[in-house]
Amino acid sequence: MTSPVIITHIDIYRFSIPMEPFTIATGTMDHAQNVFIRVHTDAGFYGVGECSAFPMIVGETQDTCLAVAQDFAKLWKGKDALDIPARLQQLHDAIAGNGTIKSAFDMALYDIAAKNAGLPLYQFLGGQKRMVESDITIGISKPEAMAQKAIAFKQSGANILKVKLGKNAVEDVERIKQIREAIGYDLKIRVDANQGWSFDGAVFALQSLGKYDIEFCEQPMRTWYDDQLPQLMQLSPVKIMADESVYNHHDARKQIESGSCHYVNIKMAKAGGIFEAKQIHDVCAGHGIPCMMGGMLESRIALSAKLHFVYSSPNIRFYDMDTCMLGHLVDPCVGGVTYDGYKLNIDDRPGIGADADADFLNTCERLTI
Repeated sequence: MTSPVIITHIDIYRFSIPMEPFTIATGTMDHAQNVFIRVHTDAGFYGVGECSAFPMIVGETQDTCLAVAQDFAKLWKGKDALDIPARLQQLHDAIAGNGTIKSAFDMALYDIAAKNAGLPLYQFLGGQKRMVESDITIGISKPEAMAQKAIAFKQSGANILKVKLGKNAVEDVERIKQIREAIGYDLKIRVDANQGWSFDGAVFALQSLGKYDIEFCEQPMRTWYDDQLPQLMQLSPVKIMADESVYNHHDARKQIESGSCHYVNIKMAKAGGIFEAKQIHDVCAGHGIPCMMGGMLESRIALSAKLHFVYSSPNIRFYDMDTCMLGHLVDPCVGGVTYDGYKLNIDDRPGIGADADADFLNTCERLTI
């Protein structure tokens, strides 16, 4: 029987990361609205967690995350950090949804558990290292500008481009046409409409994009048109990946059993962290539906946790793990993931293996509960 590790106090930081403006179908972000936490214990070490609020997708802001984090911290004081299911159930009992801030607390628990076991997180989760190569994302702009960006990424050694679409179906086809003309067919292209198309727009765009060798399209329509996805699947020559349509493993089951997707994108900020992400992964694996590891605008801290999760999740076959390459102007992380071109690696120090830079933290608003 493992001795309990008692939570003594929790530090909560407003972890804003300035970045070059980044545009998708639902809006533009000019800084990453992140929250960083340290869950301190009586065992002499703490666990770290980070989440990235993306208001136009998940309905949480940095301010809502900070407010809810204080409530969560009060619930956990004096409790056993190693009883992960019980700690997470406390959060779910306190408030529905709010997966973004829940993911930071979930991450910190797994960091504590792995550190307590003296293992890197992927080994604690039963995984092993493998080669992980991320795509790199092109935000929405004029077709010519996106084509130029694609050329630059190709020259930098990228093998997989993720192209944001969803503003206008006709223009979106032109965007991909110009990108393919600029870079040829050596690189993989996957597209993400971020819920931007109507059903008719999605049919037009996907049928028109079929000849451009598109690996898959993420989330073509708003989630309230999920009932139309089985029909779209029949009409589209491009495979469909569910993103905003899948927050938890129940969503995954419904999408798969209704014939609404070929693939599923797992994001910690949607799922509420590693515990639920594992359940989504397992449901998809049981149905033969491969998954992608995605993200919002996390720093290398949360990215490190995601890489550990990937190593322990063999059904994750696609990697959209470029969040800190998308124009972050500051790197607030010490340790953690390293990039070799677009390939990701991490060392074997216990836990997540990443932490926040002390100088950066000194500039952040902090609350201690």
